[in-house]
Amino acid sequence: MRTRVVALEAQTGRRERPCSSPRCLPARFISVDTSPTPAPDTARTATPRPDDPGTARSGRHRTGPAGSASAANRTPSDTGGGPTAGRTPSNSGGGPTANRTPSDTGGGPTANRTSGGARRATAGRTTDDTRRAVAERSLAANRATTRRDDTTDTTDTTEAADTTGPSSAGRRRRTVLLLLGLTAVTSATALVLGLLSWAPDPPEPARPLTLGEGERLAAVRVTNLRDLRAGVRVTAGTGAARIELVGWVDWSRSLLYLDVGGPGAGAERGLLQKSGPVLVIRPDPAAVPTPAAPPLMPPADRWRLHRLAPGAHLAPVLDLLLNLAADRPDTTTRTAPPDGARWITRETIPAGPLDVIQAPLPTGAPAASTAIGTPSAATPAPDGQTRYWLDQDARLHKLVTRLPDAGPVTMIFNRADRPTLRPVDALGGRPGLPRALTDAEQRRLDRLPARLRAHGGATVTLTAPMGTDTNLRGAGWLSWSARTAYLAVADLGVPDRRTLLRRDAAGLARADLPAADAGGGTAEAPSRPPLPPPAGGWRVSRPARDDLRVLVDAAIAAGSVGQRGAAVRVREDVTAGRTVDVIESGPADARLRYWLDRDGSLRRLELQTDAGAWAHLDLQPAVVPRLAANPRPAAPRPSTPRPSTPRPGAR
Repeated sequence: MRTRVVALEAQTGRRERPCSSPRCLPARFISVDTSPTPAPDTARTATPRPDDPGTARSGRHRTGPAGSASAANRTPSDTGGGPTAGRTPSNSGGGPTANRTPSDTGGGPTANRTSGGARRATAGRTTDDTRRAVAERSLAANRATTRRDDTTDTTDTTEAADTTGPSSAGRRRRTVLLLLGLTAVTSATALVLGLLSWAPDPPEPARPLTLGEGERLAAVRVTNLRDLRAGVRVTAGTGAARIELVGWVDWSRSLLYLDVGGPGAGAERGLLQKSGPVLVIRPDPAAVPTPAAPPLMPPADRWRLHRLAPGAHLAPVLDLLLNLAADRPDTTTRTAPPDGARWITRETIPAGPLDVIQAPLPTGAPAASTAIGTPSAATPAPDGQTRYWLDQDARLHKLVTRLPDAGPVTMIFNRADRPTLRPVDALGGRPGLPRALTDAEQRRLDRLPARLRAHGGATVTLTAPMGTDTNLRGAGWLSWSARTAYLAVADLGVPDRRTLLRRDAAGLARADLPAADAGGGTAEAPSRPPLPPPAGGWRVSRPARDDLRVLVDAAIAAGSVGQRGAAVRVREDVTAGRTVDVIESGPADARLRYWLDRDGSLRRLELQTDAGAWAHLDLQPAVVPRLAANPRPAAPRPSTPRPSTPRPGAR
């Protein structure tokens, strides 16, 4: 850069300011001397030849800042005069000036000058042309120099970058990639060699139970009772007789809540609840064959008492589910494992490792069937022996066995699925914590008869599972002021018939009519009885105890609950959108529950029937039509005895 500046000063005769950008130097900092004295031609004078006569004639040369020779031995006249006219072409080309005589300072013509305007004009044009030529040569030289310098710098920089930065980074990348490739190849080779040489460990042979395993087997039923509930999925039978159950078992309350499906479900297809010996179903013949988990809040309608047919596949399965709980361990199993009890294998599930133990069913459960049947893919015990899948805490996760009339049975338990189950109304509804009545509750109960008589009457809806084959539905009216009742009752087993029931102070009368003549409706929801009541066909019931008669009589009695202090509050519930207190009273063989709202009105009356289920009357205060008295049966006429003597003339 410094060399280019010095050369430019030598060409133009001026000192230039340095420029930070070499590319813009020729265009922005090159100036042309427009004075009459032409700039020296550095191209010709930069290196004077030894044989140049001008150089030889000159005495001492003064070197300027650019290192070029200037005019030597100038006299004082050189500083005072104007421009020198009539220089020879050799002088205009940048050669050194000859020694001047003192006469040059006086302004007179020199030896080499000529006279005349033509000479001066020619000299002026020659000077201008010379300056332009010098400037053009200088500009071209500077551009060429700049291009050479830039190319050299760029090339040098690129070569330096290639040899220092990117080359090192590329070598490092190649090294890392090479190491990764070698690692991958080594891992793949080791994996292939391991797979080729791997062989599973031989299974541990079956053996007798250890003491700890026997204790866990004995504690299975106690653990079930302690855990209260579990989700369950059951498959019983094979082929067209297969049934499938999905739902929950509550061992603490001996309650089952299942959805029944499968090709062999039959009349039980739908929802099922079982509490102890009482079984109620909600049949759904149109349900899909594959069952699903039932709703946690069971539907309130269409439940009926049901009796399983003898030899049904479902009965032993339900009994086994409820018998898998006990309040104490099996001491015989804990001290001395039964015959055939063996440890089979170990399996692993997401919940942890399980021990598969083969042993007989617990005492009280249905005996396992040893009859040889069609083997099932879900039954890993073709010999019919029962197998338990137990974890380390004595929790049962799976049970496989064979049952009489059911075939192979597989039960899978979900120990984490433990919702609180709610029995339906036919089983008494959800459980509560019975306690004594508060003073406010006792006062509402004491005022109940007067309040009911003030209401006058109510509409009645009857739901009564009276027996395994008798499920009654009814609708009608009840009058507390007249102490009468009039209902149309339908039996689900006989949907095309109705029984009209009339109750007054004289007793209870019934009449059986076709459904169309008794108000119509469906067997599940019959209509109210016709008004006025039919005239004929009535029969007076005998005064024998009947659950339906007891329930109707208790409703007409206007809430006479018997001895004070004998009632207990069972729980709080909701019916018809109103909060009620469920109060239980009455003798042990005829327990009644009164559903009283906070205003002291009776909303429901429940009775536990002989079958163990609960029948109820829902009451809604309303205006009741006046009913005529029940027809009285005609008194039987005395029969005339036939004379024993023969008539006259008789032989």
